[in-house]
Amino acid sequence: MSLLAPPHDTSVPGGRHARRPAHAAPGEEETPARLIALIPAHNEQDRIAAAIDGLWQQHRAPDAIVVVTDNCTDETAAVATAHGAQVFATMGNRDKKAGALNQALAWALPALDDRDLVLVQDADTVLAPEFLETALGAFNRKVGAVGGVFYGESGGGFLGLLQRMEFERYSWEVARRGNRAQVLTGTGTVFRARVLREVRAARRSGRIGGGTEFYSLASLTEDDEITKAVKTLGYRAMSPAACAVVTEVMPSLSKLWHQRLRWQRGALENLRDYGWTRVTAPYFVQQFMLGFGALSFMAYLVLIALQLTVYGLPGLSPFWTAIGIVFVLEKVVSVRRGGPLQMLVAVVLVPEMFYDLFQHAVFFSSLWGLIRRKEERWVAT
Repeated sequence: MSLLAPPHDTSVPGGRHARRPAHAAPGEEETPARLIALIPAHNEQDRIAAAIDGLWQQHRAPDAIVVVTDNCTDETAAVATAHGAQVFATMGNRDKKAGALNQALAWALPALDDRDLVLVQDADTVLAPEFLETALGAFNRKVGAVGGVFYGESGGGFLGLLQRMEFERYSWEVARRGNRAQVLTGTGTVFRARVLREVRAARRSGRIGGGTEFYSLASLTEDDEITKAVKTLGYRAMSPAACAVVTEVMPSLSKLWHQRLRWQRGALENLRDYGWTRVTAPYFVQQFMLGFGALSFMAYLVLIALQLTVYGLPGLSPFWTAIGIVFVLEKVVSVRRGGPLQMLVAVVLVPEMFYDLFQHAVFFSSLWGLIRRKEERWVAT
């Protein structure tokens, strides 16, 4: 199976055409960097069409879309082919998404130059039409990968709304950090082919851990781990605001618990494996502040309960009232792009307090499991 057309043929599937780079002078015979998309999928027949169509509708469409079918027992491959994608079927993979991507990358990279680009996208995700065009514009010699800023899809009831508010705040924080990516999200990230090769070489030389392939098979959160790998090699990871992706929200507390437990435990294990370095130091500080904030919040609730039990309702304090107003304003401003309903929930405050308690429970459960060296069981969400 051929991955891409010959370099002199600029046609791509579906009659679409690669664009000449804006910086190329008239008559200049510069071959633009090619871009392929890899979509790992396990039984995604109901969602894969939307993911593929979203890529063909990009302002800068990929030169090839490859759906990586991994142990599928449904019609994912047939749907993918019907929507103009190639299909790469994994062989004997038992390592889930990371193993599927390692097989697909080992097959695809020999056909690519170092400056070519590889998009890795989840099958349950649809990219904003300007995603790839924006990502390509963000690359330079210092940027090794460009990830998406994810937003929650509609639905999921009130729990879905709270998740969308959480994602809105994440995008707000990324923008405040100058679009520097904290995590190269698996929902959609573009890598320079050269960087992926360097990651594998660094693993094989022992410079970084995680096995001998592109993605670590030892991590519960391969996207968080490969972020640290890319940064350890000296590259920047970016998440421009226009690189928006819409992904699913968890419809139940049980599914949300398992998803967040995997995310949090994976993040902690990755830090344990990498140790304290210039790259990981901010992540260690973040985890410390998360734990400190959780303990402080619980202490605050206990003090409030004691206050009400012993003394009844307290009088208004101008100082603490002002602090409270600033706190609420920050929560409202950070979700303003999510619309009036999200702003209203932020003002009410109480629902998000319970959501925060849920997140804190996830943190402490993950930390306790790590301390006990209890193996985390992977649960599909």
